[in-house]
Amino acid sequence: MNTSLQASSQDQLIESAFGHPLPELHRAAAVGQAAPALFRAMELRAFLAVTESHVDRVRDRMHQATHPGRDRNELDADDFRMDVQWMEAVLSSRTEIITALTRLLSSMPSREATLPSRLQAAPTASPKANTAKSAARSRHP
Repeated sequence: MNTSLQASSQDQLIESAFGHPLPELHRAAAVGQAAPALFRAMELRAFLAVTESHVDRVRDRMHQATHPGRDRNELDADDFRMDVQWMEAVLSSRTEIITALTRLLSSMPSREATLPSRLQAAPTASPKANTAKSAARSRHP
């Protein structure tokens, strides 16, 4: 399935942050009419959708293997160990992707402070602000 059509757990947060429905955001990113933040958000969203589909697949495989009607003679500890390792890896990836997406979205200006179209680039920091940050860093090693 195409990740642009596959749901993710963060879709509502992305729509809220950019102020447009997901299909419209995806379309803007796909045709190159989006700000860098939207490109990054849509890329992270695609990774998240794939990761969450793997979580579902491993979970379903483990549930099927442990179904009460399943023959106990078919159970294989090596298969379970591999599924647990895969689940740990995919859950770790999901957490990291959500963290990156949350940081990206929280670094964006509020919707009220931006231009009418959220698909345009966010304003950059002023040189004065960059100088203040540099000076603060030099005082505190």
